Amino acid sequence: MMSSFLGSLIILVLLLLLAFAVLRSALEIVPQQQSWLVERLGKFNRTLGPGLNFVVPFIDRIAFRFDVREMPMEVAPQVCISLDNTTLTVDGFLYLQITDPVKAAYGSSNPMNAAMQLAQTTMRSEIGKLHLDQALSSRQVLNTAVAASVDEAAVNWGIKVLRYEIKDITPPSEILHAMELQITAEREKRATIARSEGQRQQQINTSEGQRQQEINIADGRRQAEVLRAEGEAKAIELVATATAAAIRTIGESAVTEGGMAALQMQLAKDFIGQWGNLAKQGTTLIVPANLGDIGAVVGTALQMVRALPDTMSNPMPSRGPQTSSVPSSG
Repeated sequence: MMSSFLGSLIILVLLLLLAFAVLRSALEIVPQQQSWLVERLGKFNRTLGPGLNFVVPFIDRIAFRFDVREMPMEVAPQVCISLDNTTLTVDGFLYLQITDPVKAAYGSSNPMNAAMQLAQTTMRSEIGKLHLDQALSSRQVLNTAVAASVDEAAVNWGIKVLRYEIKDITPPSEILHAMELQITAEREKRATIARSEGQRQQQINTSEGQRQQEINIADGRRQAEVLRAEGEAKAIELVATATAAAIRTIGESAVTEGGMAALQMQLAKDFIGQWGNLAKQGTTLIVPANLGDIGAVVGTALQMVRALPDTMSNPMPSRGPQTSSVPSSG
């Protein structure tokens, strides 16, 4: 009895273990952002989404497991030849995403490798259309062309090409050295042009400064001459006004009582003083014949003073002949 009970217990345990194993194989837990393909008896049956899924044990099997997240794939370096027969080494990254797991499983034996191979061939073709300088400066154009070409072909593989990015474009060392020399020459050329432009601007500024300085000096001289002329004219006007006032005062004083005697004395004094100054200033002197007769000279001056009132009362002379009497000396 005891042995039969133990045997039955062992069989029960084995059946429970077998049932658990069968149940475990029938339950599949798919992680997030993954897609599993189920084949039933070797034929595609359905796609399992994230979460708990049930499959038929011994009949269904998980044939493919795909990660549907964006995947960066490194494209190996390759040698390309430009339009001007220059070799370039190009590598980059291809960013892919599986959008249709069924096509990715059955459309190509290795869709990722196929996409990378197509990216390399497309890059070689695109660089062959460009010269070296264009290839080095047209990275964005090359990236767009490669991504569009691969994406068009990858539709049948269930893959979406998000973008392609060139990592490095490396020309040969001889080309690099020639490019460095060209860059150095270009920089020296720009420096020379900038230096000449600076010198030209400096000369222009200097000439403009000199021109403005000469204009300012000429304008200052003109203004000084104008002011000097105005000053001289004002001085002449003042002297003339003062002389006219003095003559008027002398005339008015001469007609008063005792005025003629004072005027006679002043004229004699001024006459003697002026001839004395002439004798001091020069070595040659022209002496009038009647220089010793001071009275005659003073009398002539007095006769002219006596005529001032008549001249002041009748400033406009008559049209007939005029005579003047000069007293004789003595």
